[in-house]
Amino acid sequence: MNTALKESVGRYGIWSVGLRSEEPDRRAELGAAAAELEQLGFGAVWLGGNSAARHSLPLLEATSRLVVGTSIQSIWDYDAVTSAAAFAEVEAAHPGRFLLGLGVSHAKRAEQYRRPYSALVEYLDALDAAGVPAGRRVVAALGPRTLGLARERTAGAIPYLVTPEHTAQARRILGEEPLLAPEFKVVLETDPDRARALARDSLAMYLALPNYTNNFLRLGFTEDDLAAGGSDHLIDALFAWGDDARIRDRIDAFHQAGADHVVLQVVTDDPRDALPRPAWQKLATILS
Repeated sequence: MNTALKESVGRYGIWSVGLRSEEPDRRAELGAAAAELEQLGFGAVWLGGNSAARHSLPLLEATSRLVVGTSIQSIWDYDAVTSAAAFAEVEAAHPGRFLLGLGVSHAKRAEQYRRPYSALVEYLDALDAAGVPAGRRVVAALGPRTLGLARERTAGAIPYLVTPEHTAQARRILGEEPLLAPEFKVVLETDPDRARALARDSLAMYLALPNYTNNFLRLGFTEDDLAAGGSDHLIDALFAWGDDARIRDRIDAFHQAGADHVVLQVVTDDPRDALPRPAWQKLATILS
């Protein structure tokens, strides 16, 4: 059963590229930010930017309960044997607090991208052989086939850039036991033009990646929704913005659709690797 895992990550987590920084002079800053997130009540931090087990250490060392996961580690950039050894080191130092989030990335970002589903199966086979427990790994699954693999071979799924409708579909495929932790983007702005402009800036890179655009089409969006930076309909589905009550309602919709844990990414006009701590503080207040 995944009850203990679901309790450990709680209802809300934070997704961040900045928290995976490898710059030595930022290590104390990362630890302080992680400690604050733990104090604010977030149960987990998810590290973006093709992260690995080593990136979790500054955060785990600075906290006592916070769970840290990779979101994601590309199977093309880290071989399974090396990943298993790194997992074992982190698990020994911080038992039960690291989750290995895996994904197949995108053809445009991996020269060796071939037969991604089969490659993921082979990667999980290698992790099994190396002793990485299925209950300590999750998959960034979008489509039905990969969601089924997450159900059978891992602790659950961490879908990225999705809607509550996708969450409902994913829950039906996963069943009740696996962890379902969708990522959702939040823009702490009430002005529609300002909020949507920030959202479009954030979405631009993803609209060039077929794994995401194909998923949007499966969800009922059209080619017109994907054009010109994304229609208002698409933007408003993929991002929460508005007053506190509206943002809270949008996040709650994921739980109502079947999510166990919602991974929140705050979108600002800061550099992508910044640590938007005041925004995280405000988000915690909205969720309290």
